[in-house]
Amino acid sequence: MIDRTIFENKTAAYYTLGCKLNFAETSAIGRQLLNSGVRRARKGQEADICVINTCSVTELADKKGRQAIRKVIQENPSAFVVVTGCYAQLKPEEVAGIEGVDLVLGAEQKLDVVKYLADLKKKEKGEIVTSKTHRIRSFVPSVSADDRTRYFLKVQDGCDYFCSFCTIPFARGRSRNGSKRLCLQE
Repeated sequence: MIDRTIFENKTAAYYTLGCKLNFAETSAIGRQLLNSGVRRARKGQEADICVINTCSVTELADKKGRQAIRKVIQENPSAFVVVTGCYAQLKPEEVAGIEGVDLVLGAEQKLDVVKYLADLKKKEKGEIVTSKTHRIRSFVPSVSADDRTRYFLKVQDGCDYFCSFCTIPFARGRSRNGSKRLCLQE
């Protein structure tokens, strides 16, 4: 049972790096927290909870992820910081080692964020909750519908093709929802 009283009068800020799928999932995370009583922080307002959805397509994406995490922590020093996304799934120890990160959620856990927020106390070192990629089974539909002009709809997660240049099957697991292959090489 989740004690939702911890969310009373709390605000959250959301940061998304990477693909349109990440935007859809961040929006779903935001709705989940809103349904639990967490309001969205206004621009410039220090948030109580910060959720950073990362990318890991390239080393540059990892670097941008680290920079974004550090910037968010600097702007919200007392916030409970949750990092998720492909970078968090692929390199959870690295992410958890960043000072100020409290929780690292993998691909299987990110859309159940409320379940992992037992308390909002700052941690000495980031707690890691991930699954091995081959164990990722769930598909949670999501759509970005917040502050964007265009909606992004999640129709597939993962990929069954292990292209030499792509991290998707390693970060998101095998294709789920029975969708047809959606790959750059088609």
